[in-house]
Amino acid sequence: MKFKSSAALAILALGTGCVMAQSGNQGVTKSEITLGSIQDLSGPLAGFGKQIRQGMILRVDELNEQGGINGRKVKLLIEDSGYDPKKAILAAQKLVNQDKIFMMVGHLGTAQNLAAMPVQFEKNVINFFPITAAREMYEPFDRLKYAFAATYYDQIRIATPKLMKDRNIKSACIIYQDDDFGQEVLRGAEAGLKTIGATFVEKTSYKRGATDFSSQVAKMKASGCEMVVLGTIIRETIGTIGESRKTGFNPLFLGSSAAYTDLIHKLGGKAMDGLFATMTSQQPYLDAAEQPVRFWANKYKTKFNDDPTVFSVYGYAAIDAFVRGAQKSGTDLTTGSFIKAMDTMVIPRDMFGTAEASFSPTKRLGNNFSRLSQIQDGRWKVVSEYVAFNGLRPVLQKNGTWKITADQFKE
Repeated sequence: MKFKSSAALAILALGTGCVMAQSGNQGVTKSEITLGSIQDLSGPLAGFGKQIRQGMILRVDELNEQGGINGRKVKLLIEDSGYDPKKAILAAQKLVNQDKIFMMVGHLGTAQNLAAMPVQFEKNVINFFPITAAREMYEPFDRLKYAFAATYYDQIRIATPKLMKDRNIKSACIIYQDDDFGQEVLRGAEAGLKTIGATFVEKTSYKRGATDFSSQVAKMKASGCEMVVLGTIIRETIGTIGESRKTGFNPLFLGSSAAYTDLIHKLGGKAMDGLFATMTSQQPYLDAAEQPVRFWANKYKTKFNDDPTVFSVYGYAAIDAFVRGAQKSGTDLTTGSFIKAMDTMVIPRDMFGTAEASFSPTKRLGNNFSRLSQIQDGRWKVVSEYVAFNGLRPVLQKNGTWKITADQFKE
């Protein structure tokens, strides 16, 4: 563990004298596979947690209606962390030790995943497609880790200097959540600025759960910066931009994929127009131009009486990826057989525009492609092509295959 707070939580979770289990299997019977997930259903990210939960339920119900996986139905158990790492440990202990889950799927939150993983790994339970883009979801390497999202670090590392150069911006500030997530955004942005010989003229942070950002905005406004990088999520993004607009401070705002959600413009209103965010999957609007997305979104709306969001997509896609791996594993589903199947897995680009993902015995991040979107007239609009962490991007060829090119994206 890289961060001291997470390390302490990991030690708490492991307890004295625990040894990592490398064998054994649980959560699979002749007729059922039990999966677990931990979401924020009562804390500051409850909006995300609800959407992820509903996306997961939609895919599980579709699957079970079709007969399940190799004759087995899927049972999904979801616990609430309240976005608190300590509660995430307790939730993981219940799911792993009491409910005997086969796998943890789509767990929301960086610090929460870091806290829960030792509990899982002790019982040989895979951490599959966590809903966070932190590098620790696949680094250091562990056979029980599978991540799908381009990292916050690389998303921001590429986007920050690109926007500054394209918009002729001379100075930048950052506001970030004072935890593992925020630190990833900070480090990525600093690395990006270094490539153009720049540094932040102001750095300011806030504690998880904060609601007042007036002092942070005042500091950034006083610095005169022309761009603000946001290591923020929902209400912190809205609060920061709203306070800035109110005080006449109108820089360009850039957030990570954690801020790419329709809740920003739904809750923040017109003031949110102009916000840029990195993203990996597209917001599924009910009137989307793409017929498959429109059909899916309306199916979701019918089932939950709620508009789907990109976090609904993350939940749906996490379960779908598990299904692919479990089907490939065959009738003898074990942790070992699932890992063997995933290590040759290629997940094609989906209807939501998510880039192709692939895994291997030494590769635990599906892909590292991200692109930019911007809120325009109260709606997210994609404004760039995918760009990988090394400056490469995937381009779809006429024959249906993908070619990696070194061309930079164009807005």
